[in-house]
Amino acid sequence: MDINKRTILWIVFAVSLVVLWNNWMVSTGQPSMFAPAPAQTAKAPEAKKSELPTAATAGATAGAAALPGATAATGADAPFKSERITVTTDLFKVDIDTLGGTIRRLELLNYKDGVDTHKNQVLFDIDSATGKTYLGQTGLIGAPGLPNHTTGFVAKPGPRTLDGANQVQLVLESEQGGVKLTKTFTFKRGDYVIDVRHDVTNVGTAPVKPELYMQLVHDGNKPAGDSFFNSSYTGPTLYTAADKYHKLKFETLEKDAESAAKSGKDLIQEHPTKADNGWVAISQHFFVSAFVPQDKTPRTIFTKKVTTNQYAIGTIQPLGTLAPGATVSNTAKLYSGPQEEKLLEKVTPGLELVKDYGMLTVIAKPIFWVMVHIHQVLGNWGWTIIVFTILIKLLFFPLSAAGYKSMAKVKLVTPKMQAIRERYKGDPAKMNQATMELYKAEKINPLGGCLPILVQMPVFIALYWVLQASVEIRGAPWIGWITNLAAPDPWFILPVLYAISMYITTKLNPAPADPMQAKIMLFMPLAFSVMFFFFPSGLVLYWVVNNVLSIGQQYVITKKYATPEPAKA
Repeated sequence: MDINKRTILWIVFAVSLVVLWNNWMVSTGQPSMFAPAPAQTAKAPEAKKSELPTAATAGATAGAAALPGATAATGADAPFKSERITVTTDLFKVDIDTLGGTIRRLELLNYKDGVDTHKNQVLFDIDSATGKTYLGQTGLIGAPGLPNHTTGFVAKPGPRTLDGANQVQLVLESEQGGVKLTKTFTFKRGDYVIDVRHDVTNVGTAPVKPELYMQLVHDGNKPAGDSFFNSSYTGPTLYTAADKYHKLKFETLEKDAESAAKSGKDLIQEHPTKADNGWVAISQHFFVSAFVPQDKTPRTIFTKKVTTNQYAIGTIQPLGTLAPGATVSNTAKLYSGPQEEKLLEKVTPGLELVKDYGMLTVIAKPIFWVMVHIHQVLGNWGWTIIVFTILIKLLFFPLSAAGYKSMAKVKLVTPKMQAIRERYKGDPAKMNQATMELYKAEKINPLGGCLPILVQMPVFIALYWVLQASVEIRGAPWIGWITNLAAPDPWFILPVLYAISMYITTKLNPAPADPMQAKIMLFMPLAFSVMFFFFPSGLVLYWVVNNVLSIGQQYVITKKYATPEPAKA
């Protein structure tokens, strides 16, 4: 039965790898291996191509009118000379182009870049060298020549930094096609939310029926620093009250565009397309930018390929019919910042879901809640992980103690098991029967030794996703060489300590009768430690502390049940 127990341990190990692989697939937007594809809204043709942003109205971002150095028509033959206006708050520095009123760059002042820590984290940006494109665009469609993100705007004078104020505004105006569009961006102290208001006035002589679009454009490249063991999801996401949270992939948008081009039919959207609530966003590791349109207003949600390796997600809201001289106003929010649950929950319902814990969310969320409260006391995430590990060990102490007692008893009857194997060497059925009778006589649970591993594995995987998803732990130091608990140990000290602790744990367990199995069990600590070279150091710290506590617990129990040495003659 000892062989069976080792087999179960290998099964647990294999299942753990499968679960980790499945979570990695889910994090990159691929379907889970354990569940059918989620039910989707019936595939209905999206709004006609003429109703969606196009290159002539609200469309191709990488077209000549949208890239740096290009010009756009403003109703006259002369080219428009654009201007970059920089607004600085206590949280970010934002560049807005008067060509279209497009958000061209957004730098977070309180977060360092994940690759180059000498730079701040940048969300919105255009970099021709790397192919990065990340833009926030708004405008009007519904009639020819309406102001959109390829139209020139004039900025009203005013302050561009907070200084001593609590908010600063940037007002842009454009008049074209008989319609005047005023964009007002409001930046507030201590807030990652940018209020975006659109005032639309009919200055012509005939009624107009404009529609307001808001879209986020992003390239389809993998983010810098992405690797197999540290892979993260980057792509369009959306939420509606009826259909809940949806993650999309740039690859899917590319295939849909190719299919539509080949068939000559309108693009088919495989996500909710009609709502009067919710949001659209571009999610990436630790950060998100989300347009939250005015609530209780009907909208069309769209995703599309803009141009080569550039994709958009956005909404279109009808503004009604405007008589000459009439004005309509529309308010929206643009959140662009970290994926902190307490911040996201305040912006709009469902936005906190962009912080993705994978399929073990039901375990991961309570884990993070407990860790947050521990951190409020200790102020250091490394010590928080250590205290959390101790609490987990205390919580499952009775169960793990029972497992160690079972292993200690197995160690005591090892000579009897060896005798059974020798006696029934050629008859496996009788060998197993005799082994089971021995376990029954000695009151040993053959599966008891597996309980500590089975208990720890869900917590281990859930903690992995907590460290992967929590921007609070990103860049958080512990002591000495550990300067980022969300990144691998730069000196590999923790993986080596893990290998040593795992080796000691293995030696304390009953040795397998099969020499080959014994060698495999001794090799496992080395295999795990090599894998941990690429895991977040916070996760390895958890496992090292857990092993040290297990060694102490196992040593005491083994000593308690050890066979007394015979007295000397």
